[in-house]
Amino acid sequence: MAQVKLKNIRKSFGSVDVIKGVDITIEDGEFVVFVGPSGCGKSTLLRMIAGLEDITSGTLEIDGEVMNDRQPKDRGIAMVFQTYAIFPHMTVRENVAFGLTINNVPKAEKDAKVAEAARVLQMEHLLDRRPSQLSGGQRQRVAIGRAIVRDPKVFLFDEPLSNLDAALRMDMRMEIGRLHQSLAASMIYVTHDQVEAMTLADKIVVLKDGLVMQIGSPMELYHEPANLFVAGFLGAPSMNFITVDVTEIQGDMAVVRNASLEPISVPHKARDIKVGEKAILGVRPQYLQPVSQEDGMLHGSVILTERLGAETVVDVALRDGTKIIAAIGEDRVLDRGTEVGFRFDPMQAHLFAQEPIPVTAPH
Repeated sequence: MAQVKLKNIRKSFGSVDVIKGVDITIEDGEFVVFVGPSGCGKSTLLRMIAGLEDITSGTLEIDGEVMNDRQPKDRGIAMVFQTYAIFPHMTVRENVAFGLTINNVPKAEKDAKVAEAARVLQMEHLLDRRPSQLSGGQRQRVAIGRAIVRDPKVFLFDEPLSNLDAALRMDMRMEIGRLHQSLAASMIYVTHDQVEAMTLADKIVVLKDGLVMQIGSPMELYHEPANLFVAGFLGAPSMNFITVDVTEIQGDMAVVRNASLEPISVPHKARDIKVGEKAILGVRPQYLQPVSQEDGMLHGSVILTERLGAETVVDVALRDGTKIIAAIGEDRVLDRGTEVGFRFDPMQAHLFAQEPIPVTAPH
């Protein structure tokens, strides 16, 4: 396995800058996920590591060696694509062994590697089938098996589960997590799905417009987002953002309020928050607990209740017109138009300097 270092990596297509100076270190054996919205540059970055896109400037190192001008076959990487890219006229065994076959690997060694990959992926019973006889998840396992037999230093995954239905995605997510544990391999995984990022990664790299927004463990990014974009991108349903007035600064705490919010003291975390200015208060839907209007810190009326079994998602319009979402960990219905109050722990809230609130995907 190997360490991967990206130093001030940039990529331009003509006059358009796509990757704008990225510095990332992927440690030996680490599972790192690049995540972000469509067009943020995550797949381009992965293709640059693979050697499928030229690097405009900066340095790429794998296992301590500069790889900028190395051919993909000489980088010690194996890539699993979004599309399975397996040959329909070959059996599973022949597909998995294809790279070894064209490199004239001796038959005994080739057979041993294919058998080991099949064992790891629990597909020994599929080796003599053709792709037309396989499910989508099984085809993706074949593509992963073809990567395993190469014994690469680094595995690269480019949205490998996006073509699968929800149930298969969950199964394959567990397969890939188990594969990482059994191989202890360095893996770089690209996805726009925050659930995949949160469940698979040792470390997440959040990208936006070709720039790194934050790097850290899943829980670090969830509990300590560096900015509004990261706060809104990670977590489902998305974090609520409420524009508030800053009325006082008391050491590490700021007192905020608005027409829908009783005055509360929340941590400002040394951000550029000033008395007399507006700021953005972030509260995760899971932290909002419904109470009576009299006991509430936030006040509004119910727009919609969505009962999901394990939890109920409530859409609420606050008194100032702001829309928020509460995810209540119980099966209950709040009728449309019901006046409701919510309480939350101010220490779990986030305060950001005012900037345009990011548009997040519907919950």
